[in-house]
Amino acid sequence: MYSSHPIETDHKDLIHDVAFDFHGRRMATCSSDQTVQVFDLGADDEWHRTASWKAHAGSIWKVNWAHPEFGTLLATCSFDRTAIVWEEHIPSRRVEGEPVRWLKRFNLVDATGPVTDVRFAPKHIGLWLATCSSDGFVRLYQAPDPLNPNKWDTRIALQGNTNPADKTDKTRLEMSCVAWNSSLRDPPLIAAGSDSKSMDVSHVVLFQYSNSRSTWEILNSPLEDVDWPVNDLAFAPHLGRSYSMLSVAGERGCVVFLMKASSVSAIPMYDILRRVSLRHDAVMWRVSWNIMGTILATAGMDNCVTLFKSNYMDNWKEILLLRGDVRKDNDQKFKFISSSIPNRSLTLNR
Repeated sequence: MYSSHPIETDHKDLIHDVAFDFHGRRMATCSSDQTVQVFDLGADDEWHRTASWKAHAGSIWKVNWAHPEFGTLLATCSFDRTAIVWEEHIPSRRVEGEPVRWLKRFNLVDATGPVTDVRFAPKHIGLWLATCSSDGFVRLYQAPDPLNPNKWDTRIALQGNTNPADKTDKTRLEMSCVAWNSSLRDPPLIAAGSDSKSMDVSHVVLFQYSNSRSTWEILNSPLEDVDWPVNDLAFAPHLGRSYSMLSVAGERGCVVFLMKASSVSAIPMYDILRRVSLRHDAVMWRVSWNIMGTILATAGMDNCVTLFKSNYMDNWKEILLLRGDVRKDNDQKFKFISSSIPNRSLTLNR
């Protein structure tokens, strides 16, 4: 049984992203009003705002929580070409009800275009951060000391060129989204999507870490038929599967790819085991998996959140349709409708 209810926010403009922490009891939102807000789920099962601050000098596109093993960290990215790492600071003598402070720990300023997405790596990889931007690069940062988020040493810029097999091709796709694969079996893998209007090229680029070369390499993308603008993508949690599942959302709906590292090719690459088209009747903006990787939520221009579930034979079917609503009070405060889907809720307004 799913229920929905509006949550009051202080945002004065569109809410672009909502992110839940690892335990699903804290929530962060970001908006075009250049602010980030954090909410905690109270004992009364209501969401209470505990922090709100101006985080950037432009619209904030995405917000993401780090694994709690690394502390209480948030990362945000913005139209102002920066991404920022924030850490929660709770004074030893905090008065109940007093707003919590979030301190800026590091400012990532390497991008030459708006930073469109930011994602912390899975816990087993370490305290890594991936960003992508409209200048066509995916940038990776590492904190050498996981207990010190003030220092990020490693800066790796991965170019999302349209034809990785041609080393002379310098064409870059504008990157819109990035995702980490959580597989413990395979080397670290990153997927990046582009919302470029360019046709006849794959809009999903794969980067994999090579243990033998100690470097990141761009792979020949097996997702060549994704030649349409991509707005979001997400790997399913990897719980004992021998393959990975990547969901892609964009102009032509939502597609799920079952992919596995090739065991016969000397060149690192992935084979597509199956392609499942779930939505094709509307532009999709976001996709998100539940904690088991068995339920996929999609949100799009049809103002609906749709849940799909697969069975043991990997047959997918729609199990729930949630119709969203956006209300604006007379005082110009925006509300959003939140659905009670543990850990991986989708609550979108874009």
